[in-house]
Amino acid sequence: MKISYGKEHLELALPVHTKQLNLQEPSTKISPDLFSRRLDQFLQKKVLDLSNPVLVVADKTRLCGYPEYLPLLIELLEEHGMDSTNLRIMIAYGTHPRQSDEECLQAYGEAYNIYCFLHHNCQEKSQFTELGHTSRGTPIRLRRDLTEASAIITMGPVCHHYFAGYGGGRKLIFPGCGEKEAIYANHGLYLDRQNGTMATGCQPGRLEDNPLAQDLFEIEEKMVADLAIHGILDSHGRLCDLLLGQGRQTFLQACHQHGKNCEVSSPLFATVIASCGGYPKDINFIQSHKAVHNAAMFVEDGGLLLIYCECRDEIGSKTFLPWFELDSFEDAFDTLSTSYEGNGGTALATMAKLQRIRIGLISSLDEQTCRLIGIESWSHAQVMTHCGGVTERESICYIPNASLLVKGGSR
Repeated sequence: MKISYGKEHLELALPVHTKQLNLQEPSTKISPDLFSRRLDQFLQKKVLDLSNPVLVVADKTRLCGYPEYLPLLIELLEEHGMDSTNLRIMIAYGTHPRQSDEECLQAYGEAYNIYCFLHHNCQEKSQFTELGHTSRGTPIRLRRDLTEASAIITMGPVCHHYFAGYGGGRKLIFPGCGEKEAIYANHGLYLDRQNGTMATGCQPGRLEDNPLAQDLFEIEEKMVADLAIHGILDSHGRLCDLLLGQGRQTFLQACHQHGKNCEVSSPLFATVIASCGGYPKDINFIQSHKAVHNAAMFVEDGGLLLIYCECRDEIGSKTFLPWFELDSFEDAFDTLSTSYEGNGGTALATMAKLQRIRIGLISSLDEQTCRLIGIESWSHAQVMTHCGGVTERESICYIPNASLLVKGGSR
């Protein structure tokens, strides 16, 4: 058996009684012809003002068949009256760092050299317009490029998100194109300040009773995409379908489609061996944490999670490690609840998991960094040795793509 690690596939020998948990792979439905027909039908029913459009796309961590389908989308929009010289394509980084031109060319294909791409920067305060506050107090600050656009089109994959329920869709506009402090105000809803714990409703695949997800729906009401294109991916990141529409119902339909492919019911295990699914899902620890979070849900209390995540870009944020330099989870929680910063929620979620289970990381992170976080640094050889010592009485499972697989019942 081979396990994905970055762009490699490592040989892995597992005990014969290992339970493997797999996704239900979606069939490939989309094709250029089908996409063209769907888009043409949509644009015939809903005429868009394409005089000054903005197209919002995801960054390199959430690819969506862009090299093939971006040129086709633009061509079809031109057929419906758009002058492509007026088109601006916004990369929805959220708080992620800007990509290099080489990375953009790989993510978006030749379109990156042809059309006007804008690199969102959440810290450029002069670029934002404030549109009030949500009922939970989150300031709604969106880019002026979007508020002044004649039409907003979003295109990106739907995926589970470990505290927002689902990523993609409305998240491309906010937090994808949001202002830093407003993003942190929304992310701060992940904290249950009254009980000093993570908010129980903030789980992957859960939108109802999820305060953070509901906050995002309120923000969406201020700026609904005129056309939302939702990608459905398989476990290898290949594009299988593109659902087109507008508003919450289309997004929920895409979430349901993704969810039925990626949620499984299962007992808990003493040992779980998992892969993030390879590059780019394990490009850094911040991205890999989604897989860590998902896989941990299958580990029994006191059990062991061994997860393969290359982290070629190391942690992926300068605001993550400082939280582990504080004295305790409680200290970090109190500090974060007073002023949400950086990837503090991810840090707290990591700490919470480590209070319940052991986590071993097979990665390129150095031992000092792992020790600071509280995780164990394992080599591939050590995992092989561990597997050789697992008896039939010890439950063990293998998850080939933990970044996508979610334990059912989290709704």
